[in-house]
Amino acid sequence: MKVLVGMSGGIDSSVAAYLLKQMGHDVMGVTMTIWSKRAHLVRPEHSTSCFAPDKREDILAIQKICEKIGIPHQVLELSDVFEDVVLANFKSEYMDGRTPNPCVWCNAKIKFGAMVEYARQSGLEFDKFATGHYARIVEQQGRYSIARAVDRKKDQSYFLYRLNQEQLAGTLFPLGEMTKQQVRAIDVEQGFHAVYQEESQDFYDGSYTDLLEIEDRKGKIVNQAGEVLGEHAGIWHYTIGQRKGLGIAAERPLYVLELRADTNEVVVGFVEDTLQTTVTASDVVWSAVDHLEGERSVQAKIRSTGLPSEATAFQNEDGSITAVFPAGVKAATSGQSLVLYENERILCGGIIEQVR
Repeated sequence: MKVLVGMSGGIDSSVAAYLLKQMGHDVMGVTMTIWSKRAHLVRPEHSTSCFAPDKREDILAIQKICEKIGIPHQVLELSDVFEDVVLANFKSEYMDGRTPNPCVWCNAKIKFGAMVEYARQSGLEFDKFATGHYARIVEQQGRYSIARAVDRKKDQSYFLYRLNQEQLAGTLFPLGEMTKQQVRAIDVEQGFHAVYQEESQDFYDGSYTDLLEIEDRKGKIVNQAGEVLGEHAGIWHYTIGQRKGLGIAAERPLYVLELRADTNEVVVGFVEDTLQTTVTASDVVWSAVDHLEGERSVQAKIRSTGLPSEATAFQNEDGSITAVFPAGVKAATSGQSLVLYENERILCGGIIEQVR
C-alpha cells in the first residue's frame, strides 16, 4: 500500500514513517510550509512550534531523516490556504472575544484536508495518509470514529474530532497503540534525533499579537456588578479562566469570566464564579454516531488538557449539542471545543457557543 506521511521533523512523525516502511508499505514523507506570508516575523529562539518563520533547517533535518528511513520526501507550499483558513479564523475569533483552538481547525482543514488534496493535485499517488498523532481509528458498522490512544498522557483525539468520515477512512495512526516511551526508544535506536530531543505541541511560540496584527486598545476591567477595577490593553490579551497577569489587588485571586467585544470589557470574578454546568456547541462534526437520540450519558471534554468529565448530552433542534455536567466544569470557553466520548470513542464534537 502507498502511504503518504505528514512529517513535522519531530520524533513522532519520524517514527510513524519508519514503522510504516518496516511494515512493507511504499512510504513517502511530505511536509507543508505555511509561514511565507509571515516571513517578516522573527522566529523565537529555540522555537519548536508548528507555525514559525524560517524553517529551512527543519526541512533539511526532515530530509535527512527520510534518507535514513529510505523514503522520498516532498515539500508542499500551503501558506495561502493556511492564511485564509486558519489564521483568518484565529483573528476573527479573538476579535469577537472568543478563544479559538487553531490546532483543531488546522488538522481538519489543512493537514488532513488541503494538504492531502494538494498532494493528489500535485501528482502524488497514495492510498492512505498517516501522521504521528496519538489516537486510534475504529470502524463499526461501516462508520469510522476517533478513539483515544493507548498512551493516555499523550492522547490527541480531542484535536482530531473534526475529521469527517471520508478523512478517517483514508487515514492511519501508527502510534495509536504505542506509548511515548516505546516511540522514543525507536527514535533513539534509529538515530533520528538526540536522546533528549525537546518537543512542543504549541501552535506558535511568540506573542499572539504578532499574528493578530492589531494595535493595543485600552478598555476597562470590571466585576460582574459593573464596577471598574482596572484597565487592559485589549481583550485579545486574555483568556477565560486566566488568573495571572490581571494587575488588580483584591481580597482573593480574580479570574477572567467574560470577554465583551462589543464594549471592550474584561469581566472578572472569584474562582466559584468560573464554575458552569451547561455547555452548548454548534458546527458539530459527527464521529461514532450521526446524531444523538434523546439524552445520553457521556464523558465530555471542554479543553484539550485534563480528563473527560461525566455529563449528560443531548442534541438540540437546531443541530447543536448540549452537555450538562452534574459536578460542573471550570471556565468553559466560547471558541474552544466540546467533545463527547463514549468509552474510548468520540461520538461527536463542536465549537462552544454558550455556557451557563
